[in-house]
Amino acid sequence: MRDAYLIGAGQSDYGSFPEESYRSLFRTAFENARESVPDGIEPGDVDEAVVGTLGVGGRQLGLSGPAVTEHVGLHGIPVTRVENACAASGYSVRQGVQAIRSGMADVVLASGVEIMTDVSGDAVRYWLGVSGETEWERLSGTTFAGVYAQMASRHMREYGTTREQLSHVAVKNHENGAKNPHAQLGFECSLEDAMDAPTVADPLNLYHCCPTTDGAACVLLASEDVVENYTDDPIRVAGVGAGSDRVGLFQRDTYTSVPASQYAADRAYEMAGYGPDDLDFAEVHDCFAIAELMAYADLGLCEPEEAGEFVASGKTKRDGEMPVNTSGGLKSKGHPIGATGAGQVVEAFKQLTGQAGERQLDDPQIGLTHNVGGSGGAAVVHVFERGMGGDAA
Repeated sequence: MRDAYLIGAGQSDYGSFPEESYRSLFRTAFENARESVPDGIEPGDVDEAVVGTLGVGGRQLGLSGPAVTEHVGLHGIPVTRVENACAASGYSVRQGVQAIRSGMADVVLASGVEIMTDVSGDAVRYWLGVSGETEWERLSGTTFAGVYAQMASRHMREYGTTREQLSHVAVKNHENGAKNPHAQLGFECSLEDAMDAPTVADPLNLYHCCPTTDGAACVLLASEDVVENYTDDPIRVAGVGAGSDRVGLFQRDTYTSVPASQYAADRAYEMAGYGPDDLDFAEVHDCFAIAELMAYADLGLCEPEEAGEFVASGKTKRDGEMPVNTSGGLKSKGHPIGATGAGQVVEAFKQLTGQAGERQLDDPQIGLTHNVGGSGGAAVVHVFERGMGGDAA
């Protein structure tokens, strides 16, 4: 099968934009992605598009893919909408890679969009809740934060993880997000701020939880047959892995990991021929602080009992041995559900092409993105390497 390459990526700002629509945010992301392609690209070059969205608020649930692609001039091409909760656009990237590797397309737009801030708090909780198990979790009153609070409580009891260690996730990600002009919460916070914030779902407080967000992100992928038409310095999609699990937390064998993430990571590493020690950075799904700690272990960056100290030690900071969430993560950058996975790939593209500004790492060659749906019902992992393959450092 043919290799797929990342040739461009862009996003809108993330935040609350009452003056914007899902179409206008998508247009911004699409135009930014086009502008990032070194040798340029025209809408007519795109053979196929995949759009990830949950559809918070119920807007345009049917044919939401063509609703945004037609708006940006992608007339007549096949468009698929992907809904996999918070992993929607991570899976849209995977679908785009599959289309290229199979020979069905040479250039694919993989994308995501979500508007979340124009509905009430109760409505947002409802739409977040639909990504959990409906009969025994959502309809019995369990919230999204409540499910992750159960994970955090068990992690604390089983591994000795502390609230201070959870708070280090927020401090690190806000430090990175303060250097990201697209971030929704682009400000730094102190450890004291993160420790003393109001409780949302014990033991998680406000600084342990990501915000609700409006935003869009677009990724442009090309086959090995045409990639040289667009760039002399491509980013190869070295590995792709995906996995699923029981939707309800209560149905699983563990509360302290996300098995779907482990399945996805194992498959992505196997395809790429790389392992955790080869990575120069990772963008992981930190919808709650405990989710980032679990991701460290699920992706093989450390052992489960080491996760709290792994972040508290500074190893995951930008100048640490394994930078995680240089974008600010979901916690600071924001979490527009349908756009989050593609937005992670935007950061990977910027880091690997040296365009991350104040967040730029020192010559990274291999990066990973990790996107989770709900509390772990689905997960997708991508490994990216700079170059045409086999020559990454």
